[in-house]
Amino acid sequence: MCRSLTWGILQERITTTDYGTTTNREVFNYPVVMNTVQSAFAALLGYIYVRISRQTPGDLPIYPSRAIAWPLLLVAATSALSSPFGYASLQHVDYITFILAKSCKLLPVMLLHVTLYQKKYPFYKYAVVALVTGGVAIFTLHNSSSKKKKAGAEGSSLYGLMLLSINLLFDGLTNSTQDDIYSRFRPYTGQQMMCALNIMSTAITVVYLLLSPYIAQTGIGHYVGMDLTKSAGELQDALAFMQRHPAVVWDVLGFAVCGALGQVFIFRTLSLFGSLFLVTVTVTRKMLTMILSVVWFGHRLTLMQWLGVGLVFGGVGIEALLGQQEKAAKEAAKQAAKEAAEKQK
Repeated sequence: MCRSLTWGILQERITTTDYGTTTNREVFNYPVVMNTVQSAFAALLGYIYVRISRQTPGDLPIYPSRAIAWPLLLVAATSALSSPFGYASLQHVDYITFILAKSCKLLPVMLLHVTLYQKKYPFYKYAVVALVTGGVAIFTLHNSSSKKKKAGAEGSSLYGLMLLSINLLFDGLTNSTQDDIYSRFRPYTGQQMMCALNIMSTAITVVYLLLSPYIAQTGIGHYVGMDLTKSAGELQDALAFMQRHPAVVWDVLGFAVCGALGQVFIFRTLSLFGSLFLVTVTVTRKMLTMILSVVWFGHRLTLMQWLGVGLVFGGVGIEALLGQQEKAAKEAAKQAAKEAAEKQK
């Protein structure tokens, strides 16, 4: 959690810091480059983690079979494509709509689990999702920085909402397909998936960065919100920015290292507890990052923000309590069945 909070602060620092002068403002706004550097670091760290975990040279293959390659490729593609659609939607929807939609990430994840993979949940899981989603939404709506951006927003178009929906759909597909991979290809560990996905993601984003100058000049570039005035492309512009402002290199490397370290725990959690629990943790982390930002800059939480905090942590507390009770009941039933079997003998 601590590394995730640091990662979030570094991301905000990089994307909001003025590396230029008072007369010439320059902000590092190259998200695909940042994601590529992070996925490359994560692939390397994942491979080191796999090597350390191996008991024999043939243990824990990154791609254990051809059948696993397609669902992994789907996850890599949806996770790589999700961010560009999200950034493109910001040109057509107001900021408050965007952050409220991202706060409700739990909903598409659960929906796709239920509809696409026919997974069933106990009632309290739906209640927890509702509490956490409502709490983050309330906190976000009453965040002072959100209100300022809302005031300057131009409104939301149907096309922008469609882009935002695709972004959320890709997020949901990413998490639900990861769960399906773990259930179908046992035993497949978190470190194996971390390495495999980041290799694929790095390849996808590198190809995109190399082709982006040509994509930007096509109709596709216009419709996904690419800047048609930057004929050099994101990679060349980012490298030029780094040459002008070397300080940003260390910030990007710090962002990549924190992100890669955070993925170790993310994939470990995903393999043990599933994506719904993981998304609950990440959404809660997002709100903790906002609270930390408020405290860091000396602001105070409003009454409604405290209500949002209470709903989120109330939902997380209910999840922990009922989950523990459910686990204890299963253990008791298992023990009772074992005792009954011994008596029959």
